[in-house]
Amino acid sequence: MSDSEARPTNFIRNIIDADLDSGKHSSVHTRFPPEPNGYLHIGHAKSICLNFGIAQDYQGQCNLRFDDTNPEKEDIEYVESIKSDVQWLGFQWDGDICYSSNYFDQLYAYAVELIEKGLAYVEELNAEQIREYRGTLTQPGKHSPYRDRPVEENLALFEKMREGGFEEGTACLRAKIDMASPFMVMRDPVLYRVRFAEHHQTGDKWCIYPMYDFTHCISDALEGITHSLCTLEFQDNRRLYDWVLENISIECQPHQYEFSRLNLEYTVMSKRKLNQLVTDNLVSGWDDPRMPTISGLRRRGFTSASIREFCKRIGVTKQENMIEMGSLESCIRDDLNENAARAMAVLDPIKLVIENFDGEAEQLTVANHPNKPEMGSRNVPFTREVFIEREDFREEANKKYKRLVLGKEVRLRGAYVVKAERVEKDEAGNVTTIYCTYDADTLGKNPADGRKVKGVIHWVSASEGLPAEIRLYDRLFTVPNPAAEDDFVAVINPESLIVKQGVVEPSLVNAEAEVAYQFERTGYFCVDSKDSAADKLVFNRTVGLRDTWAKIGD
Repeated sequence: MSDSEARPTNFIRNIIDADLDSGKHSSVHTRFPPEPNGYLHIGHAKSICLNFGIAQDYQGQCNLRFDDTNPEKEDIEYVESIKSDVQWLGFQWDGDICYSSNYFDQLYAYAVELIEKGLAYVEELNAEQIREYRGTLTQPGKHSPYRDRPVEENLALFEKMREGGFEEGTACLRAKIDMASPFMVMRDPVLYRVRFAEHHQTGDKWCIYPMYDFTHCISDALEGITHSLCTLEFQDNRRLYDWVLENISIECQPHQYEFSRLNLEYTVMSKRKLNQLVTDNLVSGWDDPRMPTISGLRRRGFTSASIREFCKRIGVTKQENMIEMGSLESCIRDDLNENAARAMAVLDPIKLVIENFDGEAEQLTVANHPNKPEMGSRNVPFTREVFIEREDFREEANKKYKRLVLGKEVRLRGAYVVKAERVEKDEAGNVTTIYCTYDADTLGKNPADGRKVKGVIHWVSASEGLPAEIRLYDRLFTVPNPAAEDDFVAVINPESLIVKQGVVEPSLVNAEAEVAYQFERTGYFCVDSKDSAADKLVFNRTVGLRDTWAKIGD
């Protein structure tokens, strides 16, 4: 970044500036530490942009570290998806990928050190009893009957845990801190538990696994992290973060800073809830284009630049708030309005026959972008029969209706002026075909006799156009904050996906996945990366041309 460019500013960057000015740190080292128990979502994108962005701007380093201490819920599939998402967003981690599991031997040694110092003990109360002994927000906890075992006995029992001598749920290692602390996290938190589960990195080497709060701070210290950035729900946990580092023999002492997480309207950010949507087949997978996952947004047609811009716009603060979905959609509209090539597609086709057009298809040259001649042009075949949108024709209409009306004229985009002469209907009275005439002297110019034709509609050749499945995606939920509902599944939007069988211009035959097009007068679309094929085109709507939801609150 050049000196002339304005760097984003926030309270975290102010802290870093002060640390560098004072000499507390001579360089900046951050990390992005996801747990591989699901796909990343838009909230993680905020953290990615923050951690990697800071490292870039300060010529520092940022690690990608997998917090993989919970083998039952983790999978190598999630590891690979997270790596892909980080790189797709435009970032690259420094050095090798890190795993908390890389440090299991050291973590075990630090746990032993705490036992030797009389600061940890092996607990044999079950989970329900531990909760009961912990007390409440208004009542202090009480000491476990196992809290004051001798150091030697705790060492032997911890070794027994490691060797598989305890069944799951019958023993754990707890820190000995303060059962009367006003902070629940400090009431003798669990540091290790027994889990007979194979780990995706360490196999069956371990049957005890460290807890997040014990692992995270030590991993930060081992990697030399200078500024450990996490969301506000970990604010109280900072006390335990500091306590662990202060009570083990480790040189590096990172500091944790908290910022508000991203809450986005009309979706959920809980991995548990997202996982439920997937496992209950309420969506087609983690990359369903209605999901707030990075892979879902990517499949829907969001660009990495638009997501980075969104994260930049919402900023970094300590204030919790709910971001409007329109803010995210505005970022992708701004991007695609500038960069997406134009094309024509008809989502709900009705046939229009131009009775006075004879001969072969005429190849019309149409600009790919109205304001960017450097994007070139394409040929669009004009034929005797074309499709237009059903909603673009009425037998009768008032003067406000600027589309095709029986007996009146309209311009076909990039082509000629046509006049609707008569219609054909089915037995139910529905219009099936519109018969028109065209003015052959109106290509690229107004009628010679000065007639004013105000309406312009899009079209696709009936014989040359390509059939396509058009998926119209909308908000996944009907309420702004589904997570606050007693049953968030009950407020899933039944119209979050509407499938149309449409037709697109032939230039889209080789359209590539994730490459966006503005379908004239309809919205922004891209080829679906999974389901589309040469013999069956499938397009996903990324976003409409304007925010139709904004009207709801007016």
